[in-house]
Amino acid sequence: MVTDVAILDALKTVQDPDFGKDIVTLKQIKDLKIDGGRVSFAVEQLVFSSPWRRQIGEQAGAAAKGVPGVSTVDVTMTAKVRAAAIADISKQPVAGVKNIIAVGAGKGGVGKTTVSVNLAIALSQAGARVAMIDGDIYGPNVPIMLGVKSQLTTDGHRMVPADQYGIQVVSIGFMTSDDTPVIWRGPMLHGVVQQFAREVAWDNVDYMVVDLPPGTGDVALSLSQSVPVAGAVLVTTPQGVSLADTRRAIKMYEKLQISAMGLIENMSHFVCPSCRAESDIFGKGGGEKLATEMHVPYLGAIPIYEPIRIGGDTGVPICVGEPKSPASQAFRGAAHQVAVQLAVMSLKQGPKAIPLTQVR
Repeated sequence: MVTDVAILDALKTVQDPDFGKDIVTLKQIKDLKIDGGRVSFAVEQLVFSSPWRRQIGEQAGAAAKGVPGVSTVDVTMTAKVRAAAIADISKQPVAGVKNIIAVGAGKGGVGKTTVSVNLAIALSQAGARVAMIDGDIYGPNVPIMLGVKSQLTTDGHRMVPADQYGIQVVSIGFMTSDDTPVIWRGPMLHGVVQQFAREVAWDNVDYMVVDLPPGTGDVALSLSQSVPVAGAVLVTTPQGVSLADTRRAIKMYEKLQISAMGLIENMSHFVCPSCRAESDIFGKGGGEKLATEMHVPYLGAIPIYEPIRIGGDTGVPICVGEPKSPASQAFRGAAHQVAVQLAVMSLKQGPKAIPLTQVR
């Protein structure tokens, strides 16, 4: 007679490479049913569009089929994002949101908003439900890069976010004209961060990406005080000045008890479209070296590629306009690692980031 125990023991031999643990320990086995020799179950992965999806499904089916008495096996592969454990459990969750990701940079001009937008789209294209808060109050460029013009509306109780490319988004840019400067002091910034987080009708969001202003100022502090931020992604270039500022930004997040989940080196190198030669305009390897030095996962390098800039200017981000390009693949690899890092945190292994196998 085939038993649940026998099937689960067999499935303990199947590892999820993203986490280095078996799928039973990871509590991925759902809806296990046994009818004589017929066995069916679902493998509920912790991230969407895992590169190991097919491999795990085949191995799980083979493992279950090897149990004496089993005649047929039906394996369904699914995915469900879990909420990450955070350092400060006193903060109330944001209604409708599982995980909040801050994207920051130590200085301006490193392409932080471009990275934020494409990370959000990559996560959405993988199958997750994604939202964005344009937290760069003084330079709200997310609407431009997403190609959306909107006025915030309400459902009678809360603000309703705009929707573009499957991303739920709010921005101070929806409240001002393109050429109107935002001149606010700290308390006003804190208020708008609170509003955008807690007074918006967020709809079943797996990942909320918050595009922060560059530097270590009021908005990052307000965000950390207001909502349970799961972790931060830092954007840098290989240039020495950028790396020095990024080092300070990492230390700021540590003081705010926000885990630095990873570092992305943007504008890593330029490939000549004619001769295909690579030029390291801002230096080489600085981001990866800094990540190693600061014990922060290195999420990968994004090249200097003209369509990235064109896509940002025209509201068609590279992950939408050229989804198969090397640049889009780099964004997807980084987004996958962010998702894995959050999943690791959801397994109650603590808020501290851990090194991951880099996906290229």
